[in-house]
Amino acid sequence: MRGPLLFSLCVLAACGPTSSGRPTRDPYADVVAKNVVGEAGVTVTSACTPTGPELCFNANDDNCNGVIDEGCGSATGVLQFMIAWGDSPADVDIVVIDPSGAKVNKSNPSPNGGLRLERSCPDDGCHGQNVENVYFEGNEPPRGKYAVEVKLVDPHGAELPVKVHLSARVGSRTYAMDLELAPGQGQDRRGFGFEL
Repeated sequence: MRGPLLFSLCVLAACGPTSSGRPTRDPYADVVAKNVVGEAGVTVTSACTPTGPELCFNANDDNCNGVIDEGCGSATGVLQFMIAWGDSPADVDIVVIDPSGAKVNKSNPSPNGGLRLERSCPDDGCHGQNVENVYFEGNEPPRGKYAVEVKLVDPHGAELPVKVHLSARVGSRTYAMDLELAPGQGQDRRGFGFEL
């Protein structure tokens, strides 16, 4: 009777075996997004459909293991926000605002608080593999409200609207959304928010 009961408790508590055979707690089990809300016109999807092995530079969790673009040289953490817009010449930026109000963006890539902007395209010579990645260094992100915004800085002659894929990792769960950006009338920025 102990075996099934222990298994049931581990499933509920997100446990796994250690080298000693005793269950351990998932370190990201208590990092859970609440009140996930997209701006008007933004649909946030939390379901994942495995499409095969992980593909690089698409800002997607292709194999549904809770990590975005793993094995592709991008940093990841308990929080990760990544955008991809293919080989478009457009300049697109990601901005993440943490609970203290600190903004992580191109002009402030690593404010105090643990969030870091890893790459800014096209400035960093992205060679047609346009992605920007913000991740949290550490295991205990600040609690409170987060906002993630994707904005079209300059289309540089790109076909409009510019199609951008945004994925977010919060703990061991990923969220995704497809955005269409165009200059003017509030169409140049889209995003979502959540609470930890």
